[in-house]
Amino acid sequence: MRTLLTRGGAALAFFASLLVSAPQASASSPLDDPPPDEIVIELVAMAGSGCAPGTADVAVSPDNTAFTAIYSNYLAQAGPGVPVTENRKNCQLNVLVHVPHGFTFAIAKVDYRGYGFLQRGAVAQQRANYYFQGMTQGSYANHPISAPLDDNWIATDAVPVAAQVFRPCGELRNLNINTELRVAKGTSTDVSYLTMDSTDGSIETIYHFSWRRC
Repeated sequence: MRTLLTRGGAALAFFASLLVSAPQASASSPLDDPPPDEIVIELVAMAGSGCAPGTADVAVSPDNTAFTAIYSNYLAQAGPGVPVTENRKNCQLNVLVHVPHGFTFAIAKVDYRGYGFLQRGAVAQQRANYYFQGMTQGSYANHPISAPLDDNWIATDAVPVAAQVFRPCGELRNLNINTELRVAKGTSTDVSYLTMDSTDGSIETIYHFSWRRC
């Protein structure tokens, strides 16, 4: 059994249901390769009980194919002696992605990683969605985390090309990223927790790009 907060798992992340009505980029098909020029990602704002100021950041991969959300203090827990306010944690990141002229992007895949210590009988889930500023928010994707658990876990959601929502060409619409962790003790008799938190390294949630020419 691991001691609470002595080992970080990789971060839980999310992707939204993309089957929503939204403007599409004026392009014939997605690109096989990312643009060669630099991509700049700016974390404009963050808020929530799971990401106090200074505890989250984003960065782009060297090959411009993905970006990463990094958390350092994101944990929900439940059980004897744990305040109810600790059962649910959330975070909203507002991100601006600067892409080379003539290109736009959509989120094609999201890798979810996490660490949990869940007693038999506990109930836990991660919820997530994202949307471009001014567009339809869409619905949450729910990811139950099965108990008992004392390990890292990973899940991947891939978005079919036809369902990918591209940012309108020529517009700097911010991307809103919402995540939530929930833990309930259920029929368990001891403390359980689910984390996007680490005391021995960064936690990364990876969003994979799909590119189009405008």
